[in-house]
Amino acid sequence: MTAEIPAVPSQRRRPVVLIAVVVVVAAVLLGWLLWGGGGASGPTVQRSTSGPYTVQLSTDSPRVGGNTFAFDVTGAAPEGVTVEPVMPQMGHAITPVPATADGPGRFRAADVGLPMSGQWEITVSLRGPAGAAQVVFPVLVNQ
Repeated sequence: MTAEIPAVPSQRRRPVVLIAVVVVVAAVLLGWLLWGGGGASGPTVQRSTSGPYTVQLSTDSPRVGGNTFAFDVTGAAPEGVTVEPVMPQMGHAITPVPATADGPGRFRAADVGLPMSGQWEITVSLRGPAGAAQVVFPVLVNQ
């Protein structure tokens, strides 16, 4: 005697399992963005060379509001350093801020106001006897 085989329950469960996996992945990603990896949790350090200058940018957790940018300059010694934040995607540009000497080859631009979160470009302009140069550093600013 031949018996009819009922529908396999696993075929009915596939969409439910797929939806559950998508929900779990979305929850993990959202948690990571909100609490773990989405915010800058430590200092930002970048290095670039332009002309006779090698510049290392350091800043702690770039955020909306006042920020301090520190620069170590090696190679030629600049006489003047200015910082100009620009957000090209939104058309924002902040008035250049002069950096003050903070020791040999060290400069600091304090209270650099960034009005909104997102991707900014920090243009560092250097001038001295060896000539003028600009270095651009991308910086992600969080709330």
